[in-house]
Amino acid sequence: MIRIALTGGIASGKSAVAALFEARGVPVVDSDVVAREIVQPGRPALEAICRRFGDRVLQSDGSLDRRALREQVFADPAARRDLEAITHPAIRARMQAWSQTAAGPYQIHMIPLLVESGGRRDFDRVLVVDSPEELQIQRVMQRDGVDASSARQVLAAQASRTERLAIADDVIVNDGDRDKLSGDVDALHERYLQLSVYAAKAARSE
Repeated sequence: MIRIALTGGIASGKSAVAALFEARGVPVVDSDVVAREIVQPGRPALEAICRRFGDRVLQSDGSLDRRALREQVFADPAARRDLEAITHPAIRARMQAWSQTAAGPYQIHMIPLLVESGGRRDFDRVLVVDSPEELQIQRVMQRDGVDASSARQVLAAQASRTERLAIADDVIVNDGDRDKLSGDVDALHERYLQLSVYAAKAARSE
């Protein structure tokens, strides 16, 4: 089973690309969805977060107050590293368990913070969804209702385009053309199917 890491900056179009692969019958798991699962009330990760950051990151119903937590770690690199040390192992374990049961010739793991988490080594290939920075800023402004300065701050807190492209095996440029985006996914889908056939033959010959 070939494992493809799908990554990209905020508002680059990762979800749109993942949906196109899923429509072609490819198993897709989103690390953001998994990240929400592992911090549900009663889960060990949420308990560890509370021990580190205090009960002020909880809402009245005992669930995680994501905004309060985000405010604590956004401008504090040490706090962000502490949070990652709690959540990243749990996310990896959950995604690994999913990977072992997913069907299909290959699978997509959507991991926005692949560069930041150092997870490149866990995958056969890395697909980067790339977008012009100004287009990302426009999308963030429209999606989140923030000004350009706030949108730029969010982009600056992530890995740079250069860092993401440096680990890419494949790149899709998402500049807003939906037909082109679908065609790019079609081309990669065919390529990944071929690679999965080669991988299966190699495994049988061992």
